[in-house]
Amino acid sequence: MYIPNELVDRVIESNDIVDIIGTNVQLTRRGANYVGLCPFHNEKTPSFFVSRERQMYKCFGCGKAGGVITFLCEYENLTFIEALKELADKAGIKLPEEDDSVQARQEKKVKDGILEVNKEAATYYFKMLRSEKGQQAYKYLTDRGLSRDTINNFGLGFAGKTGGGLYEYLKSKGFSDELLKQTGLFSFNERGVLDKFWNRVMFPIMDSRGKVIAFGGRIMSEAKDAPKYLNSPETKAFVKGRNLYGYYLAKHTHEDHILLCEGYMDTIALHQAGFNNAVASLGTALTPDQAMLIARIAKKVVITYDQDQAGRNAALRAIPILKDKGISVSVLEMTPYKDPDEFIKNLGADEYRKRIEAAKEAFFFEAETLHTTVEDSVDSKTKFDHEIARKIASIDDPLERSNYINAVSKKYDIDKKALIDTVNKYGLEAENIKLARETHERIVQQRNKMVKPEDGQQLAEKLLVSMLANEKRLFAKSKGLVGAQDFTDPMCSRLYEIVFDLYGDGREIELAKIVNRFDDAEEQTQVAEILEPSMYREKYGEKELDAAFADVVRRVLTNSIEAKMAQATADNDAEALMDLMTRMKKIDDVHKKLTEPNR
Repeated sequence: MYIPNELVDRVIESNDIVDIIGTNVQLTRRGANYVGLCPFHNEKTPSFFVSRERQMYKCFGCGKAGGVITFLCEYENLTFIEALKELADKAGIKLPEEDDSVQARQEKKVKDGILEVNKEAATYYFKMLRSEKGQQAYKYLTDRGLSRDTINNFGLGFAGKTGGGLYEYLKSKGFSDELLKQTGLFSFNERGVLDKFWNRVMFPIMDSRGKVIAFGGRIMSEAKDAPKYLNSPETKAFVKGRNLYGYYLAKHTHEDHILLCEGYMDTIALHQAGFNNAVASLGTALTPDQAMLIARIAKKVVITYDQDQAGRNAALRAIPILKDKGISVSVLEMTPYKDPDEFIKNLGADEYRKRIEAAKEAFFFEAETLHTTVEDSVDSKTKFDHEIARKIASIDDPLERSNYINAVSKKYDIDKKALIDTVNKYGLEAENIKLARETHERIVQQRNKMVKPEDGQQLAEKLLVSMLANEKRLFAKSKGLVGAQDFTDPMCSRLYEIVFDLYGDGREIELAKIVNRFDDAEEQTQVAEILEPSMYREKYGEKELDAAFADVVRRVLTNSIEAKMAQATADNDAEALMDLMTRMKKIDDVHKKLTEPNR
């Protein structure tokens, strides 16, 4: 979806960064800035600064930095477009729809209506649980060990003992039957309308932005034909395979891993015990979309499924899905207890944390599960050895593969040489393809090889861009002496072009707006760090600035020309080489011009 830069700027200008960050972080004014505890890492002394003047934030502890959109992308794990839409909604600014057809507008209207109904339904269930009619359900939750704060934090509720109260409540709020039919909360038939959920403890299911998109319900009395747990059907607002229970809370964790559970109560019990990184799939096997959600907030997952066979099978299915998204996986052992809720009640949170640290790597969990099928026969043992060899052969990294060969040969008493031969047999074709690809890439890299800048050169390019963006007079002095082609770092080259265009159009530089020209959150952070004026102002005073600027320009130009000379030499391009040598001789003249007063 294309959104003009002018509209992006308008959205940003309509949202004050202090107000947006202040709703999530407690900020205290300190001079011209605001300071608070960084929301991106654990700290006791505030190092997170927000500037209203520059509309930017910077943490001097973990290095996170950016503008208002960057913050929402990082803190709420939103995409650039999602963050922009949220800010536009706050400011009452309409953005162009990706699909502005009549059908698309109608579907959005229905989705927004369902979300509004769900919000009211969650309020109804919440109040019912705390009323006289919900005493039994409330007792059930407290008997399960949940505190009042936990019950409130998860918005738990109760659907009345008879099926009709929610419908009457929502009708009193003015919602139409046509909309209520689309929510999945009711059964409409010739006998009338019945609430789908009744006599159940209710678990609101929220999306990544904290909006109630569906519900789960746990029945309060055993019934022959009624399932113990019941989920909302899929609607325009809810697709089970694209959401995770507890994700809205877990996405703010400072842990480096996610605990993947099976159900609502396990997730809630873990959060209550201090594990705010727990999530659960919604009554379905883990999907690639759910794995992608996890990958947005962590690169490690500890699977904490039930210890029965069904739980082990579910873990085996989840492992390749998670690995496919670049997630490192391990599996937690909870014996003699069945699930996290039961484990923590008996052994406590500290012991559970020890189990997390001792969780088995996914490979060995798969291997041990496979080994349980081995019978006391040569054929059965040989079959296992071949299967484990196939698994090792699928590992791309040679060192990792070698380490697994060593470990597996010892653990399962397999002759190491025979295992290596078998692994090579199964992996030969894949290895050859991989080697061919790597060889091709190496040839291409050598053909296009440029002299890479040293750390000092990378710093010089960043300093130069920062100086040009923040000091207009320095840009004027260097105009015509340095250009985008003189930067070896693609990001610095791109930023120079942006600065050049803005100054060329007679506009002033607003750093936050430059940051928000980049969609990717990592790029936004990188840009904010490069453009931050403290990068050079902490090094040089006003009197030293011009001389430092001249030195930085000389360093950048020298390296740029040397890199191009190396390429020209490799290409046997004598004409280009002579031209570059001429440019190199003029660098001292450039340096002299920049140090002259009033240039």
